[in-house]
Amino acid sequence: MRASWITGLSFGLTSGVITTLGLMVGLNSGTHSRPIVIGGILTIAIADAMSDALGIHVSEESKNNSPARQIWESTLATFLAKFIIALTFAVPVLVAPLDQAILISIMWGLFLLAGLSFFIAKTQGIAPWKVIGEHLAIALCVVALTHAVGDWVRLYVADGRP
Repeated sequence: MRASWITGLSFGLTSGVITTLGLMVGLNSGTHSRPIVIGGILTIAIADAMSDALGIHVSEESKNNSPARQIWESTLATFLAKFIIALTFAVPVLVAPLDQAILISIMWGLFLLAGLSFFIAKTQGIAPWKVIGEHLAIALCVVALTHAVGDWVRLYVADGRP
């Protein structure tokens, strides 16, 4: 697979998992509303996928050493990966009780990150457990922090307290 596609797919997958999980967990803990969580997922799938794709595009252009075709491949791969990955998180929210859907989504996201991390480690010839552990630890920090922020919003902002 071409490096431009690997760049876009790995960035899009990672960003799709981290931002979608973070948003879902925060919105759920702040609102406990299925429609709001679904709206957040769709927003990430569209707006953030386009934003990340443009970010990769500009980043690759700024290197000034890649042909235009490779830049556009990275851009498209980033958008498609982020868009599709983000949308996969809507499935559990649509079919399961919301609290259960959030747990399923966390497990799905960790599975995707572990798989990508394993692939990265193998291609670089390093111990997979180190890469997987590092990436999953970051994801779990995002989940914990966004849950705390959602709780804070629900307790201090949504209830009208300063």
